[in-house]
Amino acid sequence: MGSWISSIMGPEREAEGHDTGLGCLPERCVAEVMLHLDPLEICRAARLSRAFRGAASADFVWETKLPKNYGHLMELASDEKSPCKNTSLCKKEIYARLCRPNPFDGGTKEFWLEKSSGGICLSISSKALLITGIDDRRYWKYLPTEESRFHMVAYLQQIWWFEVDGEIDFCFPAGTYSLFFRIHLGRASKRFGRRICSSEHIHGWDKKPVRFQLLTSNSQQTLSQCYLGDPGSWILYYAGDFVADTCNVATKLKFSMTQIDCTHTKGGLCVDSVLICPKGLRQGKVCSTRV
Repeated sequence: MGSWISSIMGPEREAEGHDTGLGCLPERCVAEVMLHLDPLEICRAARLSRAFRGAASADFVWETKLPKNYGHLMELASDEKSPCKNTSLCKKEIYARLCRPNPFDGGTKEFWLEKSSGGICLSISSKALLITGIDDRRYWKYLPTEESRFHMVAYLQQIWWFEVDGEIDFCFPAGTYSLFFRIHLGRASKRFGRRICSSEHIHGWDKKPVRFQLLTSNSQQTLSQCYLGDPGSWILYYAGDFVADTCNVATKLKFSMTQIDCTHTKGGLCVDSVLICPKGLRQGKVCSTRV
């Protein structure tokens, strides 16, 4: 728990000798109030006085903001070669640590806490997805880019059968989550410091919609579809929602994105990643799909 200040006199009273102010509030009372604030509000309140600053470091305050399985998440985020290095961290430091991107599975996946709410977000790179034809350079190739958190995207030049599948087992804290595919039509690059987008290979996406499917280990299922559009922009294509009941048991997800009408080819598409985040949390430009 954060260190407690023995005197209840804040800077205001010390300076004036008798006036009362925020610094006169007992630190324990301030901490009880902070239980009802979100993490960003707690950090702002810590600037008000020494009592607020001490209360904002209290372990029992930050433990209520952490996911119930934060111990498991810290193990996942820790370096396997030194698994005990985080044992001395206070709860506020653990929260800050988990808010940073935490890679796992060889760096092909990342999770982090959303700073203002403490909700779990998860990103799965294109390298961790099963993409039909990915090993044939006539169809696909990986491109380095600064526009991906994984610094690499899968670029489709042309193909008849388009299918991207993935799965993950993860201990999600209880709640409702949304799953998106992060997609870009066209090939983005920089010329003389300015971003440009080549539409050379874009074709076929206006003929048939792309189908999205999401399945969970507890029999939840969603199916939806939409046409891909808006070349030159990264779009989060909504695949569906799922509910995690408990963080003590891993939720297994299977998801896919397909356009397998072989009467025409399609191409000019970048697949960056799959994003999973608490429902309602805005993470970028979103395209809704229809059932």
